[in-house]
Amino acid sequence: MTATATYDSASNTFTLKIGMWWNAYPIDDLGSWLKFYRDQRVRFPKSGTSYDGTIAALEKLARERGLSL
Repeated sequence: MTATATYDSASNTFTLKIGMWWNAYPIDDLGSWLKFYRDQRVRFPKSGTSYDGTIAALEKLARERGLSL
């Protein structure tokens, strides 16, 4: 499933969109969400690569924002 993460400077939030679902979070929470999805991949190996797209989108946003997470 396609995932995107975009930054909104006006509200200092990022929006995570996975398929039709989306939600906005404070940019300061980016690291927490990245950790959550990385942990999900480890905790639920039967999910295969289902978390990879979300992790990649969050990592890309972190790089774009100059964050090392």
